[in-house]
This record gives sequence, structure tokens and C-alpha cells, in this order.
Amino acid sequence: MLHAVLNLNMTSASAKLGPTMHNPSTRFPLSRRSLLAVGGAAFFATPGLFAEQLQSTPPLTEGPFYPDKLPLDQDNDLILMNDSTTPAVGQITHLTGRVLTPAGSPVRDATIEIWQCDANAVYLHSRDSNGKKKQQDPNFQGFGRFETGAMGEYRFRTIKPVEYPGRPAPHIHIIVKQNDRKVLTTQLMIRGYAGNARDGVFRRITDPAQRELLVADFNPVPESKTGEFACHFDVVLGRTPDDAENQRG
Repeated sequence: MLHAVLNLNMTSASAKLGPTMHNPSTRFPLSRRSLLAVGGAAFFATPGLFAEQLQSTPPLTEGPFYPDKLPLDQDNDLILMNDSTTPAVGQITHLTGRVLTPAGSPVRDATIEIWQCDANAVYLHSRDSNGKKKQQDPNFQGFGRFETGAMGEYRFRTIKPVEYPGRPAPHIHIIVKQNDRKVLTTQLMIRGYAGNARDGVFRRITDPAQRELLVADFNPVPESKTGEFACHFDVVLGRTPDDAENQRG
């Protein structure tokens, strides 16, 4: 049972923690910013109550733009870098979820990494950013990581993903690691986004039920004065028949 209740202000783009506060379930210090979590009730669900096995999250390609040089700041707040007070451009999104086994048990101490392009469609990768220096948002971290807690929970503050040429489905890349070994590489898309149907990567998943496991709602945060969004996305580890095909390329 997770004892600490996350009481978070979701409307402040620059909320910060006290100078000595850290997330007890992660090695990555969060002393500069708030742990902005949305949909936290899901973190307290009792494991082992699932009548059926959960479906494993399908794998998808890592793509070519995993950062070739990781930023100095690698925490779970992609909106503010280091001690800057200037937030990234884009629609702030509170991404939360849990890492689970197919039996519904939480996966503790897993490392979850995310990366995505900025609001101007530029990745934190030299092959993409070298020719787009004027376009790139210098205030967007572009990459973050978090170590799951006792209930398998994770949380990030990032921007709502945007589409770019060649990828009409806005997406967030996700890698889950256990003991420094990759156990899942996948992508999260926006449920109902028109570009999903035209996206070559998303269309690799031909089963509608499997596609549903890769999408989530991005809902406006009630009473947010800055137009923030919240997205809850659970990751279920395991193998699916299409693993080899979907992780190629």
C-alpha cells in the first residue's frame, strides 16, 4: 500500500519542491520542481484484483531520434530545464500511469524513459536538430526518466505531442528498463486523433484491440488557467505475437 498521497497543484507551470525533498522511489532528484500527478487514484488500486490477465502493451519501433546526447537534466519534468524559470513552448501535459505485469501486479523500481519532439517538431538529436537550430525550443528538455514506485507508478510533466512530416500521429516514445535491460520499447498516441489512421508506424498494428492499447485520452485539466492536459497510460509488460515484427526498423 502506498502511504503518501500526492497533493499536487496542476495549474502552476513552475511549482517547485523544497530544497531537500526527493521522490523516495527514484534515484533521480526532483528538488527543483513539483511532482505533478493527475489521476492519482489509480496509483492506489489494490493489485491482484484483475479477473483476467491484462493485455500486454504492444511494442513499437524506437525510431531514429532517441537522443544521441542526453541532456544534463534528465528528470521527469520536461517543461523546465535545470533552474530555469522559462517553461517550454507547448500545451503542458501531466502524463501518469503504472507499470504492471499481465497479472496486474505493480512493477517496482523499473526505469521508464520518455522522449518526444518539441512543439516545433524538433527532436533532441543531432540528425534532426542540427539543421533546425532556429526552430528548436531551447527550453524543452526533450527526454526524461523516472523510477517506478511501490505501486508501479510513474509521472511526467511534458507537452502534448505534435505531429511532424512523415509522422501524422503525434506520439511520445517510451522505453521501460529493468536492471538496465530494455524490456519494452513502444509509443503512446492520442486517442481519436485523425492522423493516426495515416501513420505508417501505428498502422503496423493491424488488430484494433492492440491499437487501443497504444492510445490514451489527453483531457483538459479542470480549472487550469494555462490550458493544461492530463493523460493516464498504464504499461503492461509481457510478450505479444507481433513483438519481432513491430520492433524492427
